[in-house]
Amino acid sequence: MGHSAAEWEHRAAIEITKDRNGVEQVVLQNQQGASARVSLHGGHVTSWRNKHGEELLFTSSKTISKPPKAMRGGIVICFPQFGNCGLLEQHGFARNKVWAIDDNPEMRQPHDSNGKSFIDLLLKPSENDLRCWPHSFEFRLRVSLATNGDLNLTSRVRNVNGKPFSFSFAYHTYFSVSDISEVRIEGLETLDYLDNLRERKCFTEQGDAITFESEVSRLYLSSPNVVAVLDHEKKRTYVIRKEGLPDVVVWNPWEKKSKSMVDFGDAEYKQMLCVDGAAIEKPTTLKPGEEWTGRLQLSAVPSSFCSEHLDL
Repeated sequence: MGHSAAEWEHRAAIEITKDRNGVEQVVLQNQQGASARVSLHGGHVTSWRNKHGEELLFTSSKTISKPPKAMRGGIVICFPQFGNCGLLEQHGFARNKVWAIDDNPEMRQPHDSNGKSFIDLLLKPSENDLRCWPHSFEFRLRVSLATNGDLNLTSRVRNVNGKPFSFSFAYHTYFSVSDISEVRIEGLETLDYLDNLRERKCFTEQGDAITFESEVSRLYLSSPNVVAVLDHEKKRTYVIRKEGLPDVVVWNPWEKKSKSMVDFGDAEYKQMLCVDGAAIEKPTTLKPGEEWTGRLQLSAVPSSFCSEHLDL
């Protein structure tokens, strides 16, 4: 069968290389000079750069990036568990597994591929995974870079088991910021949230926007599908659009916790902020044959553009 022009275009815009540990990674590029890098270790997006070559994702200078240890930074796939709220390892096992390139993806929608460079990855459980979490699944991940530099991630989890199973999920996203004290989040006002620093008790957000002056670890519930992170010093706004992800995690470790983390610099909390599209508070349950989809679209735009054109 012949290949469409869009398929040839996307294949020409990707390059498969190896990182310093010999792990395969995929580099996506667009014609304007933007790029993204995806490691097959964990399906982990390790880099997202705009057309000027500026890195938009934070990675710690002290990260232990050698498998099986997950890298501290980028976009981490947390599945089938987020955090330590369960019996599995922190953030689940998907981030510590080697994914395969999916040569026969089922995702063929034209709007997903036209004008984008993209890669399709596939994760299936190993025998060891099934001993830890006895559920058969297929996890398909598409990472795509649009012509305008937007980064898109689409996750699809299918139950190929004989019985239902439940899971939680997050795109654990480390944004690079100029100074955390100059950053605010808009779109989560008046929402209820669970505060992990206060025994996961529920509170209601009171501020007009979320700003930072100490450690924050919260799960915002029933969140809107568009959230914005405004970096005043860089005059840049990250716009987070999501589908199938009702929750938002907001995390910054601040000074004291940073000093206790071996893979994180003592002062690096100033240059990062995690804002995650997630499905955590109400675990997703799939019956045999059912499939769940969670989509994330990230844009980095001038803050002036954002305030004029976004309806938050």
